[in-house]
Amino acid sequence: MGYMTINNRRVAFTDEKNVLSVIRKSGIDLPTFCYHSELSTYGACRMCVVEDDRGKIFASCSEVPRDGMVIYTHTPRLQHHRKMILELLLSSHCRDCTTCTENGVCTLQTLSRQLGIDEVRFENHKPILPLDESSECIVRDPNKCILCGDCVRTCEEIQGLGILDFAFRGSKMQVMPAFDRAMSQTDCVGCGQCRVVCPTGAISIKQDISPVWTALADKDTRVIAQIAPAVRVAIGDKFGIPKGENTLGRLVAALRMIGFDEIYDTNFGADLTVMEESKELVERLESGENLPLFTSCCPAWVKFCENRYPQFRKNLSTCRSPQAMFGALLKEEARTEEKKAAQEGTKNRKTVVISIMPCTAKKAEIKRPEHFTEGKQDVDYVLTTTEVTRMIKEAGIDLSQIEPEALDMPFGLSSGAAAIFGVTGGVTEAVLRRLVHSSRMEDLQDISFTGIRGIEGIKEASIQLEDRTVKIAVVNGLRCAETLLERIKAGEVQYDFVEVMACKRGCIAGGGQPVPIGPRTKQARLDGMYKIDSMAQIKRSDENPIIAEVYEGILKGKEHKLLHNR
Repeated sequence: MGYMTINNRRVAFTDEKNVLSVIRKSGIDLPTFCYHSELSTYGACRMCVVEDDRGKIFASCSEVPRDGMVIYTHTPRLQHHRKMILELLLSSHCRDCTTCTENGVCTLQTLSRQLGIDEVRFENHKPILPLDESSECIVRDPNKCILCGDCVRTCEEIQGLGILDFAFRGSKMQVMPAFDRAMSQTDCVGCGQCRVVCPTGAISIKQDISPVWTALADKDTRVIAQIAPAVRVAIGDKFGIPKGENTLGRLVAALRMIGFDEIYDTNFGADLTVMEESKELVERLESGENLPLFTSCCPAWVKFCENRYPQFRKNLSTCRSPQAMFGALLKEEARTEEKKAAQEGTKNRKTVVISIMPCTAKKAEIKRPEHFTEGKQDVDYVLTTTEVTRMIKEAGIDLSQIEPEALDMPFGLSSGAAAIFGVTGGVTEAVLRRLVHSSRMEDLQDISFTGIRGIEGIKEASIQLEDRTVKIAVVNGLRCAETLLERIKAGEVQYDFVEVMACKRGCIAGGGQPVPIGPRTKQARLDGMYKIDSMAQIKRSDENPIIAEVYEGILKGKEHKLLHNR
């Protein structure tokens, strides 16, 4: 343990990796643009500079704390320095704040207000650059980029993709894909993690709000919503609700007020996924072919595997994602009703299925041909948590003030196993619960303590299923996935089942979730997901009574057609 003197107050430190961490520990929220605890230290923005007792100014993010240091965080020199940096950034920034999708959550906007910037003395001589709207998931606006490099490091260090990097020099410097290609022409998987760390509106979510409002206004359209598990522990962030709290009931009430006709739970689709994926795992274990079985719930991971490791495509599960399974089921029900109405000569409303997801890559997933049934798209639109938040606010609804309501039946009933799909390791745990054929609390706890829970990039576990030891790996973050695939390719490791999620910690930190997402927010969402599971009366997917009815009803003889890709 050592001691530093910060603004004339003594502060102890232990294993903090930089002076900035010690300062924040002392209760001073020093501003930064380019610093993230999970990324390498860049030290480019210089907003976190401090002054020592000898008058030396240095960036606190890149300075190792030393015993006896004396530093000051808000001297007149430092205040002048920070304001000058902000003015220069604003002078080359597109300042259409009132119409920007990041209005209210923009770090540049927040710091300008915090530091009292009421005038920009410098003219903007930068040419207006075109937007890149080629991606189905995100929009890149180079006019709002402040060159902090957060997206560059996230894409390289966390995801291992390296889609974005710096180009040119001096005042002409930009962040772009190689050769200034459109995002759709790169290996971008649409995970949206670049958008999560972007402090401005330089990278934002591709919006689908307008067509959804149009569908809701059409009296001849039946609008159905399905809500993903991770959405319920994140949407309350922007309404003053404690972080990680389950706000599903309030969200359902808000969606009904907006005009949705039926509101169901994507967790039901997750229960279907567990049934099909566990069956597929058993079949592959028996045949010994195409092992390990890779999960296919995360569209960003699926695209990564197809782009970078096509030799493993056969290992991907043939199961559709919970979103896609549920969409196909709802559209099949709609087709049945349409045929019935045609026979009776009655009018039938058009059905539009809207998914509310924590993920930007889901926007691309619904456009893939394998997620069409009989030539028609199963899920019509994907709204991220952030977009739904905007819609609720547009409607003037305060989520914190409305009474919770229940989901619609029959697809409003789901298991605790389905709920934990929103966190890394959740799919694996749900599948294992199905295969052990036991609902005893002791057996369920044994599964959770195998090592599949936790936020480590790569987790390994083994579990005994009848007379066979099944080897499992759970991965989150595509850089970690790359590491694991290279080890499998080299023959260094062997597994039977591998779960991969593109986003670190899973869907709770997806590219479509409300930002900023700090360490405490991530932990609160993680705890919230497991709390939902612990409170669930049904723990296993096969114990969901509606699942059995669906298999004997609308799915009978159509399981492969509606629930699988190939």
